[in-house]
Amino acid sequence: MKKGKKYLVAREKVDREKAYSLEEAVKLVKGTKYANFDETIEASVRLGVDPKHADQMVRGTVVLPHGTGKKVRVLVFAKGEKEKEAQDAGADYVGAEELIEKIQGGWLDFDVAVATPDMMRFVGKLGRILGARGLMPNPKSGTVTMDVAKAVGELKAGKIAFRVDKSGNIGVPVGKSSFEEDKLQENMQAFMDAIIRAKPAAAKGQYVRNLAICSTMGPGIKVDAARLVAEMKG
Repeated sequence: MKKGKKYLVAREKVDREKAYSLEEAVKLVKGTKYANFDETIEASVRLGVDPKHADQMVRGTVVLPHGTGKKVRVLVFAKGEKEKEAQDAGADYVGAEELIEKIQGGWLDFDVAVATPDMMRFVGKLGRILGARGLMPNPKSGTVTMDVAKAVGELKAGKIAFRVDKSGNIGVPVGKSSFEEDKLQENMQAFMDAIIRAKPAAAKGQYVRNLAICSTMGPGIKVDAARLVAEMKG
């Protein structure tokens, strides 16, 4: 695919053979921004795992200290007291059977779904719809819980879920191009800390193979993963 002039100019600023320090990479990703909107900054990490084996699956959640910069629309499946608790916590949509029917009818104007455990036997009907879009509530990601207020609060504050794909890669948003450099660095450090803590015992050899960041429209920038991990441990 042919790249535009602005992209090519931005790419010229990046040494594609070099792995930059996190500080340098963040400065560069902001410096190569050229779109006239607030671009999302995404981190991509390649792990030395084989996700075909269940004991090498890497998944988890992390609350980014400065959020993603995106307004997250949270839906909660709950009844009674828990319904009010979710509303008080700032959930955008709260309900039970009526929401299930609405979703079955094609409505999907939300970013993440939370459910109390007693609701999952009803929510299970939505498996095909929500599962295909990564929206199905899951105990492992903290979205099936009785503490709906905490779940809603964390999601609104910037909690993200990550899961390795079949090629061993994970990609997540870590902020916006309008974020200050130190905030992007702190979000990246929080993400990488979660990745390291999620390392499976069965993973052998080099765990973090490659790390890069890029803006929505900009070129990829390699980050020196080994240096970053060492600095975080130090």
